[in-house]
Amino acid sequence: MRADAERNRKRVLEVALEAFAAEGLSVPVAEIARRAGVGTGTVSRHFPTKDSLYEAIVLHLVAEIVDRARQLAATRDPGAAFFEFFALMVEHSAVNLGLSQAMSGTGFDVHSVALAPEHNLLAVEEELLVGAQKAGAVRPDVVPADVKALMVGCLAREQQGSDPKARKRMIDLACAGLRTQR
Repeated sequence: MRADAERNRKRVLEVALEAFAAEGLSVPVAEIARRAGVGTGTVSRHFPTKDSLYEAIVLHLVAEIVDRARQLAATRDPGAAFFEFFALMVEHSAVNLGLSQAMSGTGFDVHSVALAPEHNLLAVEEELLVGAQKAGAVRPDVVPADVKALMVGCLAREQQGSDPKARKRMIDLACAGLRTQR
């Protein structure tokens, strides 16, 4: 790829990442092109559909999240790694409206994109869950769909008003329900 084309692609991704984080997935491609200082044709050459633009952004975000999850798994006990990851996912989604919408299945399914072996978000989530269950930190009857539903529930509360204390309270409540009762 030519240097100017690579620069344009990078700029479009940066602008789209910022726009989707702040305003959600409904930002028009023409607006992203305008903010990036390129034409809509330039955006279309790199990302033929809006979904392909979402996909590139989600892959970028998911790669960061998966790297962090692997770091947690390597440096924390299984229970702590799982609960820190749960909080991380809610926090990331709370400050990124586009990711929040994708996590809740509104307009774009983040999990359909995040399945490549090198950054498979679902596999990492499940590994952390199973590890925490084996360690006795998470109830044995919890399944990955339960975890996602609780994350989305925390985000639903977030959409009623951006209050970090309320977000932390929701995370704490969800984690309390996931913990093995002793």
